[in-house]
Amino acid sequence: MTLPASPTSDPAPAEAPAPLYSVVAWPPEALDTWMRRIQVRLGVRGFGLPHLNLRAPFTTPLSAAELVGGLRGALQDQRAFDVRVKGWKQVPSVIFLECELSAGLRGLHDRLLEVGPSSRSPYDGAEYRPHLTLALGVLPWASEELWEQVQREVPPLGHFHVEALSLTREQRGEVQELHTFPLG
Repeated sequence: MTLPASPTSDPAPAEAPAPLYSVVAWPPEALDTWMRRIQVRLGVRGFGLPHLNLRAPFTTPLSAAELVGGLRGALQDQRAFDVRVKGWKQVPSVIFLECELSAGLRGLHDRLLEVGPSSRSPYDGAEYRPHLTLALGVLPWASEELWEQVQREVPPLGHFHVEALSLTREQRGEVQELHTFPLG
């Protein structure tokens, strides 16, 4: 005879959601500090520290080690590159500093999409727009006033040089840098 489980027994722990990975380039200190100061002054935030996504957040069944290996292969011949800052852009609920989508940046993004299997964001592929997010989740009633204030801000530099990319993992609201890939 089997006895029923005790009502005080703990249920099986819920499985943790799959981590979200990203491949990012960190802006230089001058641009990073400038953006963070504007965020504080305006009371807005992006997701994590200012960064340029080369691959939008994605999930994968690959282990972290397998993902690092796949990315290492995709980045094997990647040279350091420049990113040109274009200016402010606004879409519903988001304000960001748009960067130029050069042929080299497009090719790099496309190569990173080949590492997988992995999920795809609506902002990958043809919809990829390189940018540094200033404000995420802007409410409609605040949008116009915030946009007016942001347009007065002039970036401290018109371009920056990227010498390394980072694989990050977000799980339960915490972003961790897993691996850095120096570029040739």
